[in-house]
Amino acid sequence: MSALYHFPHCPFCIRVRMSLGFLDIPYVSKVIDYDDVETPTSLIGKKMLPIWEDQDGAINESLDIILKLDAENSLATKDFYESGTVRKELEDFISALGGPIHNLTWPIWIYTKEFSPTARDYVLKKKEEKKGPFKNLIERKEEFLKELAPLLQKIEVELIPFYQSSHVTIKDILIASHLWGLYVVPEFQFSDAIHAYLQKIKKQCLFNYTDELWL
Repeated sequence: MSALYHFPHCPFCIRVRMSLGFLDIPYVSKVIDYDDVETPTSLIGKKMLPIWEDQDGAINESLDIILKLDAENSLATKDFYESGTVRKELEDFISALGGPIHNLTWPIWIYTKEFSPTARDYVLKKKEEKKGPFKNLIERKEEFLKELAPLLQKIEVELIPFYQSSHVTIKDILIASHLWGLYVVPEFQFSDAIHAYLQKIKKQCLFNYTDELWL
């Protein structure tokens, strides 16, 4: 059976898992430790997840994986993949969304059951080189929440009831995969509209984010 190598917290991995659930594709889930360099390197030559392995071999890059999985274009993945300006605009928006979300969530993620002590030390060394000490991120939480607010408002006005659509598409997969992380932030609360949106996606994609992190 095909296998997905992934990190539970990773939004790019979550994209693929949500798509697999929506498309009802069976697979073997292979969670690897964050400090496991050998496994992904042996599959694709570098440390990068997610990795999808099937009879054709191993591939990474989340959108490439979803394009392959969505052979019947049920999520309109092919249309989005080839959409040029539309794709770039959404990817730029998601990049802007990911900045404050990751600054809020990383100091919490590292204390979930996903991270062993050695993996936690690995994360701190790697991430703090780029982001600075996590304690400083925690102190700046109000700044990140303020940065996030207009981005969430932009999403909310586009819900009909899914993002720019009456049904789930790849756009929802890409957006929701980042938004899930905010459920672990004690100081944050979604609006009723976005919470309801995420719960609808959760049902259609057979995906439960918080149970997996904490149980």
